[in-house]
Amino acid sequence: MELKDVEKCCCVIKVAGTPGRKSVSCSGVIVHPRSGSRRSKPSRQREVSGELLMLVNCVEFKQTFLGVFQETDQWRFHGDDEDAELIRDAQSLSWFAVLRAGVVVNNNTDTESTPWQSSSSLQKGCPVVACGSPFGSLCLDLFISTLSRGIVSNLAGEDNAVILTDARCLPGTEGGGLFVVEATDSVRLIGVIVSPFGWKSNEWIGLTLVCSVDVIFRSVVRSTGVRDPLRGVWGQKEEADLCMSRTAQGPEAVGHPTVSFVDSGQAWGSGVAVSARLVVTCRHVVGGKSSVTLKFHQDGRVQDVVGNVLFSTKSSSPYDLALIELRDPVPEAVIPRMSKSFHLGEAVVVVGYGGLGRVCGPSLTSGVLSKAISLNGQPVMLQTTCAVQAGASGGAVVRKQSGELLGIVSSNARDLAASVTYPHLNFIIPAPVFQRPLQEFQKTRNVDVFSVLNATERDVRRVWRLQGAQSKL
Repeated sequence: MELKDVEKCCCVIKVAGTPGRKSVSCSGVIVHPRSGSRRSKPSRQREVSGELLMLVNCVEFKQTFLGVFQETDQWRFHGDDEDAELIRDAQSLSWFAVLRAGVVVNNNTDTESTPWQSSSSLQKGCPVVACGSPFGSLCLDLFISTLSRGIVSNLAGEDNAVILTDARCLPGTEGGGLFVVEATDSVRLIGVIVSPFGWKSNEWIGLTLVCSVDVIFRSVVRSTGVRDPLRGVWGQKEEADLCMSRTAQGPEAVGHPTVSFVDSGQAWGSGVAVSARLVVTCRHVVGGKSSVTLKFHQDGRVQDVVGNVLFSTKSSSPYDLALIELRDPVPEAVIPRMSKSFHLGEAVVVVGYGGLGRVCGPSLTSGVLSKAISLNGQPVMLQTTCAVQAGASGGAVVRKQSGELLGIVSSNARDLAASVTYPHLNFIIPAPVFQRPLQEFQKTRNVDVFSVLNATERDVRRVWRLQGAQSKL
């Protein structure tokens, strides 16, 4: 299926209200034209009645969800803290409905089922497109089947039952589809949107929660005891199979630098390996400690290493940096090539332990380089539109096409008066700031070469003057 056809696979579902309760609406995915109605023309919608065939609880999703999103971290996936109905709905996130529309579309172009793919082959960084209808049934002519691009940010559970993406979605897109984009720009259904929002300790993380469509279908199979999850929904035997692919054929993955989880005991964050024994992170991540613990997630394994903090910038320095030397080397680490040039609007990816922390390895979020500030020909601050959450400090900002290191995540932005965090506005320390002293240190082993990071000019401090109002990650 081509990308231009994605909007034909989504619909709006409206549930009529009962006495004392208002009607509600959300999005839906049409897995076969005989189980739903499609729009024959983009400018015209059809409203038909539907029959609820079953409600199914996706156990794999529920178990993984409870393991990843711990109550102690104050996760919530509803918008209003005080809305009891929303809180109750949030406790039923693993339940999905199978519906049958009251009509069959006779359009010959709509006789094929929607192609889908097992999530077991998904990888972080895969390009995806989300399709849903913001605000449900409100202003259908404006909002129905809206698309949003992004990447797979993280995966968890058996066969990747839980998917997180940075494709931005809005209320009402719940039930919409997430489609993986292949190298030829063809797409396959990969998941169903569970929640377009997520908060951790009252900070919006800027990611969308998705359940694998593969595990939903398997849950239906277990409930009905038949091989075909929708047997009987359509009458023709030759139409009784959903089109499924188990292999992803996306673009070749770019090698991102190795990013570790850094734990000082009082704070935690991320760190970028710049050699087999050296890791660059943020000053506030090491928290003044002389040694920290690092975790490296590689090829499904986790390696714990203790590191000595060789250097931290002074609190008066605008450059929030620290250098850690590992007591044991990590020879498998991918060491990045550092970039010396920056191009506004270029595609970038942040690699760090924001949001989920150590649970599922580093998360990836995509965006563009939105700002590059230079003084006397030298870059002193970068900004991106990537979603950056607590725990991403010290993480890597890389060029999407090449994997080159552009800089180190320092913080995102926070409005202290409104108590609002903005994950898509973040501040980056450019790689050239620390590249030269790092090269000198590797030659001389003299940590004093990093003192230049403390002796910054007044103009540099002025650029970073909002540092006190930024959200420390």
